[in-house]
Amino acid sequence: MFPENRPRRTRRTENLRNLVSETSILREKLIMPVFVDENIKEPKEIQSMPGIFSYPLSELDSYARHLKNIGIRNVLLFGIPESKDGEGSQAYDENGIVQKAIPYFRKNDLLVITDLCMCEYTDHGHCGIVVNGDVDNDATISYYGKIAVSQASAGADMIAPSGMMDGQVAEIRRSLDQAGFNHIPVMAYSAKYASSLYGPFRDAAQSTPSFGNRKTYQMDPANVREAMREIEEDILEGADLIMVKPALFYLDVVREARQRFDLPLVSYGVSGEYSLIMNGIRQKLIAESAIDEYLTSIFRAGADMVITYFAQYLCERTQDGKNNPE
Repeated sequence: MFPENRPRRTRRTENLRNLVSETSILREKLIMPVFVDENIKEPKEIQSMPGIFSYPLSELDSYARHLKNIGIRNVLLFGIPESKDGEGSQAYDENGIVQKAIPYFRKNDLLVITDLCMCEYTDHGHCGIVVNGDVDNDATISYYGKIAVSQASAGADMIAPSGMMDGQVAEIRRSLDQAGFNHIPVMAYSAKYASSLYGPFRDAAQSTPSFGNRKTYQMDPANVREAMREIEEDILEGADLIMVKPALFYLDVVREARQRFDLPLVSYGVSGEYSLIMNGIRQKLIAESAIDEYLTSIFRAGADMVITYFAQYLCERTQDGKNNPE
């Protein structure tokens, strides 16, 4: 009771506030998405994502060294191939763009997570094999197994399937184990919603569907109980880490997943979240501290790690002597 209870006492200085802070943004818990494009000769800024670039293979060594030097520990790789076809064959080619990119990051001591999907590699932009105008689930997951083995053979530390096909984790786990990669963990995009926030990513990855949409396989934004069933199924199929994507509009789903499941929980702060916040900062509509507030909210909701396009920005800012991430 006032005046005995005075919570403001521990808010008086920055050092006091930091001391009692319940949630921290740690660089080792951030994962930086990286776009590698076979069609370009020099780094190219993504128009809808200010400050984020696609990189050619020729620039990857210097870029990976830069990430290491600023304290980035983990990357999530996306590839844009020179050619596409109906079955996304470049996704599992041993000379595919991601397969060739992996060693540049590995030799710079970065943890390499490879996104496993087909949307960047198919000429129709969908995440699987199209039969009679629809994505055929069971035909698709056999390709996912091939892609997983190809990525692991190239040196991936972790495989992250994002296609939202039923049974994908079980097929990937089986394929990896049979190929001798039983030590490679699977980071499952377990609850991936059909969100309006993916637009800038689709620009970067050149993966906009040429027909229809992805609502028949990505989740309905209205559903949270279904998300828990999806996560539980992925765990039963052998997932080592689980994910909720996007982050900002789905913090309730992150919290629910944290309360129900003990596996490491990832949340993906997607391209639209990045662009909304960064454009707001650049137009002086919101303060730069919105970045810290945004990421803190995701960790506070229960995420153990966050995939975020702000990872590089935050670590470069720290190099300049500003606070966070630790």
